[in-house]
Amino acid sequence: MKKRVPIRNHQAESALFGRRAIVSLTIVGVVFLGLLANLYKLQVTSFQEFQTRSNSNRIVVLPVAPNRGLIYDRNGEILADNTPVYSLEVSPAEVGDMRTVVEKLVALLELPADTAESFYSRLNQTRRFPQVTLFDNLNESQVARFASVQHQFPGINIEGRLQRFYPHRDLLTHAVGYVGRINQQDVLQLREQELYAQYAATRTIGKLGIERYYENILHGEVGYQTVEVNNRGRVVRTLDFNPPTPGKDIHLELDIGYQKVARDQLRGRRGAIIVLDANTGGILALYSNPGYDPNLFVGGISSTEYRALLNNTSNPLINRATQGRYPPASTIKPHLGVLGLHLGVITAESRVWDPGWYQLEGVERRFRDWRAQGHGWVDITKAIAESCNTYYYDLSFQLGIDNISSFMGEMGFGKRTGIDISEESTALMPDRGWKRARYNEPWYHGETLSIGIGQSFWTVTPLQLATSTSIIATEGRRLQPRLLRGVGEQNAIEYTDIIENPPLVLSDSAHWQTIKNAMQATITDPRGTARLAFLNAPYTAAGKTGTAQVVALSDETDERPDVEDVAERFRDNATYIGYAPAEYPEIVVSIALENVGGGGRNAAPVSRALMDYYFASETEKAAILQAIEDEEANANN
Repeated sequence: MKKRVPIRNHQAESALFGRRAIVSLTIVGVVFLGLLANLYKLQVTSFQEFQTRSNSNRIVVLPVAPNRGLIYDRNGEILADNTPVYSLEVSPAEVGDMRTVVEKLVALLELPADTAESFYSRLNQTRRFPQVTLFDNLNESQVARFASVQHQFPGINIEGRLQRFYPHRDLLTHAVGYVGRINQQDVLQLREQELYAQYAATRTIGKLGIERYYENILHGEVGYQTVEVNNRGRVVRTLDFNPPTPGKDIHLELDIGYQKVARDQLRGRRGAIIVLDANTGGILALYSNPGYDPNLFVGGISSTEYRALLNNTSNPLINRATQGRYPPASTIKPHLGVLGLHLGVITAESRVWDPGWYQLEGVERRFRDWRAQGHGWVDITKAIAESCNTYYYDLSFQLGIDNISSFMGEMGFGKRTGIDISEESTALMPDRGWKRARYNEPWYHGETLSIGIGQSFWTVTPLQLATSTSIIATEGRRLQPRLLRGVGEQNAIEYTDIIENPPLVLSDSAHWQTIKNAMQATITDPRGTARLAFLNAPYTAAGKTGTAQVVALSDETDERPDVEDVAERFRDNATYIGYAPAEYPEIVVSIALENVGGGGRNAAPVSRALMDYYFASETEKAAILQAIEDEEANANN
């Protein structure tokens, strides 16, 4: 029989469907309510937060580097300028295969071999920029060459900006210094000083000299601009701009004219020259030879160029004026004379017999005078004018090393002068404690005798010699040497104050004049060691020559060999200190020349040239500088 299909229970099915619909609607409702709640949170509760996030992806605040302050000499001649340059900039986020792109650019633009290496070093630093410089100072040909194919290099572009430039190149390197790229060490120091934010957009920082010492004045304050960017980080438009505050201009005591005369006098010779204003402590000239072009360091010096400077046997990187350590030789005889008079060990009339040598009791060795036949009877004036060693052997023995080292410390030896550049050596003023600590030996009388003629362990810098000579010239005034003259624009300079330490007071102020008369006799006396250098000078001057032995002579040798018979590196160093006018000193000069021979023959004429320039009229000065320029031009041709 045909099976019968049972009749469906419509009521049960309807109830089941109803329950399922209610569950489904409940789930949909809950989900919808969740969406509404989340939408409420996004649109109302957290609106500000997500609006900020959105803007941060679209709106960026970028730091703007300030223009660095300029540096001028005392006459308004610019010494450190800012000039426009073109640089090749890379946006790392937009460049795919970085190494391939860099290789192509180096080949296309014929960039130096170490360009890529330097670029990767900057790229890997923790201090990151939206753009990283591949190469600075593109020339016009390179700019045109890249512009024609720029579409092939997304993320690479050329930017114009201001870069430090030193128009006088090696003439002022050791005084003005230079700026260089900010490296990892600079970043750490800036963070320690809480100045990192101020350098957010700055590429360079003062590395040496005035540029480093007055970095806080020259740098200025960073500015900011608010910009809108696209999804690739490119700036679409500027929304707001808060300009940076430029660094302040600096005016130095230096006179470019004296620097040029100093360079002309030291041409082909190693050494240093200091010219000091006796009444203010202002440094008119600070020159060290040889020097180097500071512009090499501004954009980043190549490893090849830097190795050449490091390996140069003449050590051009050393500032000989403040870091050179030279035996003072006879230039410290006036200083020792002041001490002898001050302590009453000698008087202006005290005399010593000089047979050409000096001998300590019970000691076989003879300490020789530079003149084998001796000077006869010698007082303090003759001892300084003729540079008698025997007189000072006797004087130093009577004074003793304790008195010498203590008083010379008061005159600034063995200490920093306080000049406003960081590159300064203390040199060495030895004493018993130093000898014991250094060699674990006692101090010997023979060493005191050598100290008495500026030899042995005693070393000085040319700047120390200049400042100590200024103390004698001004009869006890102790002025701190300084390079900074003032700050501000040319028509609104804020001049710095003269820094003067407590004076050096003697037991009798007349002792100063006794020594000054003796120093003047160095030039006026028929047998004065600087007489020939200052023949027919139209002004009065005073000074003291010095000849420092580089290699000791044999005790059996009575005469010094001719300079021509000695290898250059073994020749004596020549030193000179002096001031003018003799009656009312205005200018102080200190000179150190390496391996040239006697001080009277080599260093004193340099001082004469500098003093001639000082006392020349403006017309005469212009003629002197023109002659120097013509000579340099002929030499270059």
